[in-house]
Amino acid sequence: MKMQINGIQQLGVGVTNIEEGFAWYRKHFGMDIKMFEEAAMAELMLPHTEGKARSRHAILALNMQGGGGFEIWQHTGKTPQNIDFQLQLGDLGIFIGKLNTADVHKAFAYCQKLGLTLLGEVVKNPSGTEHFFVNDIYGNIWDIVQTGSLVFKTDSITGGVYGVVIGVNDADESLKVYRDILGFDVVEYDIIECFGDFSELPGGKNTCRRILLKHSRKVNGAFSPILGPSCIELVQTKDYQGKEIYKGRIWGDPGFIHLCYDINGMDDLRQKAKEMGFAFTVDSEIDMKTFDMGEAAGSFAYIQAPEGTLIEFVETHKIPLVKKIGWYLNLDKRAVKPLPRWVFRLFSMMRVK
Repeated sequence: MKMQINGIQQLGVGVTNIEEGFAWYRKHFGMDIKMFEEAAMAELMLPHTEGKARSRHAILALNMQGGGGFEIWQHTGKTPQNIDFQLQLGDLGIFIGKLNTADVHKAFAYCQKLGLTLLGEVVKNPSGTEHFFVNDIYGNIWDIVQTGSLVFKTDSITGGVYGVVIGVNDADESLKVYRDILGFDVVEYDIIECFGDFSELPGGKNTCRRILLKHSRKVNGAFSPILGPSCIELVQTKDYQGKEIYKGRIWGDPGFIHLCYDINGMDDLRQKAKEMGFAFTVDSEIDMKTFDMGEAAGSFAYIQAPEGTLIEFVETHKIPLVKKIGWYLNLDKRAVKPLPRWVFRLFSMMRVK
């Protein structure tokens, strides 16, 4: 099957307490569809877990308004290790998660009402899009971006994951992954300056090269109607040498642990990534052919971008539709075509209130 990148499936978020994390993201960001939950061993991630299989507890949560989900992840076999320095713009790896919203001013007022830590006011990025920054319970920064799009109307003030901001040490090298492998072929802007809309972020007054990447093609694939379009923003600071966000820590420790894409054509992707110099560091098809998380199944692989960011690819074979009656959807024969809207409406039966 020809390789096809279908959109952001989820952003991995490492936490210290998974029940607390899921409850917070459900209440504040509307991530209330529990697609799966599993406590098990992460046996294939050895290149990124110091060569040891790690016990963990994970929840994949989605938002009915559309966008990628959160894979909320907690180490259970060891104490989750928090970062030991103050993160700032330009540190290497995923620094900020982006969420879409249909009404950025309404979302800002709602965050104010809840007493969340806001980093400045509603501002505009270099292309004129309105957005604002807010901290979650763990100090992670989220960029709430005006997109105006909804898949299904809910009472949430945001939708799901729209993209990320990634600190890089050489933007041209990192483009080999984000442009040439992931296919973000549209450069909405590529500017070097001190940006006003970053000014309230830690390190936000530093001069940097800032690149916003998008896709020229409309995303396709089974889950594309709910995942929607996405973007990647690369930041390379000019007067600050970024630190590695996960130096001395391992995958799954608190913070943004990976960015995951829904794909088709794992064999083609494996070959392309290898030819580009980014061979899979983890490959479930080589080790065990498929993964089965009880409520979902498929195959997955990882590459590592030049600045250290872990990018996951998932080719989904099975998902739950109505858990109570054991109704699952097999995607082997129709994964490249968008599923009808009624399928996504069934996701609402997995909402946790």
